[in-house]
Amino acid sequence: MSTMLSLSASYYSSSRLFSPFSSRSPLLFLTRPRRIPLSRTRRHLAVAASQRENGVFTSPEISKSFDFAAEERIYNWWESQGYFRPSFDRGSDPFVIPMPPPNVTGSLHMGHAMFVTLEDIMIRYNRMKGRPTLWLPGTDHAGIATQLVVERMLASEGIKRTEMSRDEFTKRVWQWKEKYGGTITNQIKRLGASCDWSREHFTLDEQLSQAVVEAFVRLHEKGLIYQATLKLQH
Repeated sequence: MSTMLSLSASYYSSSRLFSPFSSRSPLLFLTRPRRIPLSRTRRHLAVAASQRENGVFTSPEISKSFDFAAEERIYNWWESQGYFRPSFDRGSDPFVIPMPPPNVTGSLHMGHAMFVTLEDIMIRYNRMKGRPTLWLPGTDHAGIATQLVVERMLASEGIKRTEMSRDEFTKRVWQWKEKYGGTITNQIKRLGASCDWSREHFTLDEQLSQAVVEAFVRLHEKGLIYQATLKLQH
């Protein structure tokens, strides 16, 4: 193992690794070729290899195949260290992306994977530039879809929605949300999305509901939305 680390350290400390890439390469964010001190590189590789014992990291050098279980451990460590939480200083230039909230009833599909990947690229790029960066996560209540799912669940129990009061049905919807609503959030985490999960919101949270009501009231007062009787052609 020590021989492997020494060889790896020698390779990574060579300027040949960096010399082909200069400021013309936007992917490495290097302004000029540079050398990495051999002692520092060897120390970093040794730490990476030894972290397996602490349940944090699995070094590629000690496994014949990639250990996907390591991804979850690394992500949990990132989150526990607060790396996704920004520090907004007065006078700073923050970069913020509110996540388009996926339906709480759903599971990830290719569309989710695409927008999570693209937004994560922008978030990590601005974070690496030193800007206070916030990726605000959340989920959407998806009222109609949620109602249909809960109605099917009640039907399997021999209960019809029309036999329940509004409050009783609403209570069952919230119970379902608490039990099954975190699936898509956990899937987004497994993609490695660097969101600030301490700020996660649901579209029916009290604060967001008040904001929606306030927005509609203001639009009505300005005459931008109204209620009227219209004749529709069938």
